[in-house]
Amino acid sequence: MMPENNPTEGIDTMDRDLSRNSSTAIPVERGAITEFPRDPIGTMKQLHARHGNLALLSDTEASLVFGFGGEYNQRLLSDTQTFHSQFFAVRGPRHSAQRRLTCGLLSMNGDDHRRHRRMVHGPFQKRAVSGYRDQIVDLVQEQLETWQTGQIRDIHRDSVELLLRITSCVLFGFDQRELSLKIGAATERWVQLNHENGMGSLVSSARDHAAYEELLEQARLLASLLLEMITIRRASADPTATDVLNLLIHAHDEQGIALTDEELIGQAAILFSAAHLTTANSLSWTLFLLAQHPESGNELYDELWGKLGGDAPSLAQLEQLPFLNRVTKESMRCLPASAYSQRISTGPSEFGTTELRRGTMFIFSQFMTHHLEVIYTQPYRFLPQRWETLNVTPYEYLPFAAGPRMCIGATLAMQILHMAVPLIWQRHRLTVVPGATIDGVVTSTMLGPRRGVPMLIGGKNTRLENHWVRGNIHDLLQLNWPVSPKQVLPKAA
Repeated sequence: MMPENNPTEGIDTMDRDLSRNSSTAIPVERGAITEFPRDPIGTMKQLHARHGNLALLSDTEASLVFGFGGEYNQRLLSDTQTFHSQFFAVRGPRHSAQRRLTCGLLSMNGDDHRRHRRMVHGPFQKRAVSGYRDQIVDLVQEQLETWQTGQIRDIHRDSVELLLRITSCVLFGFDQRELSLKIGAATERWVQLNHENGMGSLVSSARDHAAYEELLEQARLLASLLLEMITIRRASADPTATDVLNLLIHAHDEQGIALTDEELIGQAAILFSAAHLTTANSLSWTLFLLAQHPESGNELYDELWGKLGGDAPSLAQLEQLPFLNRVTKESMRCLPASAYSQRISTGPSEFGTTELRRGTMFIFSQFMTHHLEVIYTQPYRFLPQRWETLNVTPYEYLPFAAGPRMCIGATLAMQILHMAVPLIWQRHRLTVVPGATIDGVVTSTMLGPRRGVPMLIGGKNTRLENHWVRGNIHDLLQLNWPVSPKQVLPKAA
């Protein structure tokens, strides 16, 4: 069975069709659109180097308009009437589990989005998120009990597993932990299959039927697990339970109408998919950057130990840890978990003197904006101290996007990071394995480590040292080394 939608549906196939202005003001780059999903950051860096903040990439199959920087971010993210969000997931046949799972907040626009966002927003407000603090701390401490001094561990794998447990329990309930974890694991696989099928549609007209059928089967499994959890939550009739699903069950819109089971299934699936890997990637990158920048790592340790004495921070103490805030802010600037996203125009739109037709696909990029030298001096350096004086607009620093569709889980994500990093950094000193290959890869628009991040677990008195690493991390970040790579890397066989 073929899917009913295609990620390129509605996009004009030639740049001459995109513009009604024969002398287009947007620079046009002739090249294969297939290169963009294969290497989004590399493609965007080349386009920016050749054409600046606005460019159009075109081949015989499709065209994409790229807008970099605060001006274009604000245009694309603030005008939600003209520029609609387009979720990465494959839509699926009508009445299928796949269709129900993709009918969540990220795939909605217009009145539907406004209604559901108001209802979904409640569980993610600061007051509600503060109620998850103790459970988050317990789950981080459980994870750290499995670490032993002298071990080499893949910190990214540990971060993914930790966030799987945290996200599952926060969304679906700490009292139904086994079922919550099953839902989390099923959602993780569903997200992966959506990416594989969606990217396949973008770069080729051919469809891998076996992969598509696997996606539909995984959707059926996930929908049944979510319905099981919804049934349990409805039967408990406990309006005081603080997990997100329970709060959504008891939410009503302005007319007193609650979410249906089908709407709950869609919202829960997309909320998990948006929260899990992005926060795991941010935690992995933050620990990597601290390990590779001993001065910052030591300064953070001194601040944490001086204020916390080895404990997890209380919510009030988070306000007393300015360097922790600068570290996480700079980490998400250097290596934002969301590297780019897209919008599609609902009608004609003008960029400069160019009028673009309805259905034009636009790409905006957190990574590119965060590395524009006009906004950030030494943009490829990890410099937490820049945030002592730097003042930028919400459209120039946007790890959680910006505007009316800003990530609804931003407060929760920051609380998780600001609990996990202090607990880990006060207990262990982490050192990247010399010569390890650290590759950043963009999957479903998210920037994470492809091969993991192998690190040596040290005690709190272990001396921090940075080491030379291989991989494309050097294309994403400028790192300094105390010695020549030849002194630490073995010769190739």
